[in-house]
Amino acid sequence: MVYLLTKIAAIAVFLMVILFHEFGHFIVAKNVGIKVNEFSIGMGPKIFQRKKEETKYTIRLLPIGGYVSMEGEDKSSDDPRSFNNVSPLSRIAVVAAGAIMNFVLAIIVLSIVTFNIGMQITTVEETIKNSPAEQVGIQSGDIVIGINNVKTKNWDTMVNEINKAKSNEEMVVSIMRDGKKINYILIPDTTDEGVVVIGIRPVMEKSFLTAIKGGFQKTGFMLELMFQFIGMLFKGQVGTNDLSGPVGVIYVIGEQAKQGMINLLYLTGFISVNLGFFNLLPIPALDGSRIIFLFIEILRGKPIDPEKEGFVHFIGFVLLMGLMIMVTYTDIVRFNLFRR
Repeated sequence: MVYLLTKIAAIAVFLMVILFHEFGHFIVAKNVGIKVNEFSIGMGPKIFQRKKEETKYTIRLLPIGGYVSMEGEDKSSDDPRSFNNVSPLSRIAVVAAGAIMNFVLAIIVLSIVTFNIGMQITTVEETIKNSPAEQVGIQSGDIVIGINNVKTKNWDTMVNEINKAKSNEEMVVSIMRDGKKINYILIPDTTDEGVVVIGIRPVMEKSFLTAIKGGFQKTGFMLELMFQFIGMLFKGQVGTNDLSGPVGVIYVIGEQAKQGMINLLYLTGFISVNLGFFNLLPIPALDGSRIIFLFIEILRGKPIDPEKEGFVHFIGFVLLMGLMIMVTYTDIVRFNLFRR
């Protein structure tokens, strides 16, 4: 029963992330006057469909995606409310709205997380006994303002900078105490799990405004991690084996659902940021590529040949489908799903 509930929760979370993304496209398209023919959650055969006014609302069998079908988006249309008959800026707003809604969802769920557990700030609540921080003289009430001369804007960035260090190398920890800056040099420890630590516990702030601030900060931090991941991808430090498709994502969500609602919400925010960020990449068939084509249209003063643009997106779609098949197979092998 628990297994079934976690799988239902996993699929529900994944579909919610997709729903927010597609709703972004849908609501902005409606507001700029574009005719929306269908709003679909899921892919493949339809299991439910209802038409209200001009739009069909559909739920499909496979919970691996969704789409908003707009008049004239992929082929020419004489309808005055077709996608290509509104201004390029309006079309950019429609295309970008999906990713923006993913970031909004992340801010909402991460604010809820922060409200429940509090927001870790860089003020030291206490130092752990015999830890590197205690040994060099860091005290309760100190504010950590930098690690190795990198400014620590919040707890997440501080932890990220600490984790970049090696346990046998000196680290400079800059703190503020009574209005004065003090630099401490210490050698951090490494836990049994391989996490680099200096041995401090943060002050936890809890309030509505702190929760909202925490939601924005955590979303921003996750975006920073995504940019770092892209950099590592180009440098060859990570490969396709480090990627996951819908199968892997749903599996991980299910595992986190077993750990409790807070873990599940945090992962929901992370996945939503991932989906929004990935869709804005300038890869053919993704929203980012469509935005690039629209900016080119603005610069040229006329649209690109729809057939040529469609061909580029088609090639991108085929490559993305190939990548999805590959990462889905990798997920199945990695998580040993055939034996479950």
